[in-house]
Amino acid sequence: MNPKMLIKSILILCFIAGCSKEENKQEITKITTPNSGISGIQKVDEFPFYVMYYSDDYHFDDYLETGAYPVFAQNYSINEANSWGCTCFAAMCNSNTSFFGRNFDWHDCIPMLLITNPENGYSSVSMVDLEYLGFTRNNLPDNPSTNQRLSRSPYLPFDGMNEKGVAIGMMAIEAANCSVDPSKVTIEELEVIRLVLDYAASVDEAIQLIGKYNIRFTDPPIHYMIADKSGESAIIEFVNGEMKVIPNNNPWQVCTNFIVTGTSAPNNVSCWRYNKVHSELKDNQGIINLNEAFKLVEDVSQSNTIWSMVYDLNNCTVNVSLSRGYSHWYQYNFAL
Repeated sequence: MNPKMLIKSILILCFIAGCSKEENKQEITKITTPNSGISGIQKVDEFPFYVMYYSDDYHFDDYLETGAYPVFAQNYSINEANSWGCTCFAAMCNSNTSFFGRNFDWHDCIPMLLITNPENGYSSVSMVDLEYLGFTRNNLPDNPSTNQRLSRSPYLPFDGMNEKGVAIGMMAIEAANCSVDPSKVTIEELEVIRLVLDYAASVDEAIQLIGKYNIRFTDPPIHYMIADKSGESAIIEFVNGEMKVIPNNNPWQVCTNFIVTGTSAPNNVSCWRYNKVHSELKDNQGIINLNEAFKLVEDVSQSNTIWSMVYDLNNCTVNVSLSRGYSHWYQYNFAL
């Protein structure tokens, strides 16, 4: 063979090998449904990362009637952090695969994927920060049969998706305030996420449900972003006592850590993460695949990103990456 042709052939083979390696660099671990009950918690990663299927009745419908926690769900504490910067986005132009992406940027904590299937609500998956239940790296939930604190986990979702293809996430902001209507029950800020996951089949239903309650905000206060598989999304925040709804005007939407109400967003935004995601989704007109969705959460991740999520709203598939390890993620399909 001509030496020049040989060199050219070698270069072509190297290029193909390089492309193949790049395309297949992601390692996906499938998660199967753990055993039911509190004792069914499983450690699936030494980060550590846990998965639990909650089969018991957590009496959330009773909570919504009074705003009073069941006995097993009382007395959890929330620890503040000096650094937070979560990101949520929805990319929904592709009718076959609409994605809800989310980075949870916080201090070091123990994440758990919680699977729930209430008798009078929708099945869902949600992410729980186990620090809020008193677990740390020196006190892991590896012996759940003797630790009933896990029974409170359905009341502490930070993001999630239900079987109807509705996803929701929260992000810290500088202020949030809900006026108290004496005719309404008052619920806590994280329980808003459980409300949506258990009972909302669309963004519109989620908005209507949230509007039926007073919301008590703690520190840091938060706002929400919700999306569904029909291509609808909205940012929900409480400003000057009123519930504000910012719907999507395009088949994509982005939310970070500033109050959107009263701003010119998506124009003249000072948050680099917001600008990065919005620019990318605008260029793609809201059409991305799973790898591109993970690349987007990677691009706006920070040193304190604990978990990154990509929810596939059409296929009820959740993808989890831990501590910016974007070459590997866990995947769970709770519709199977």
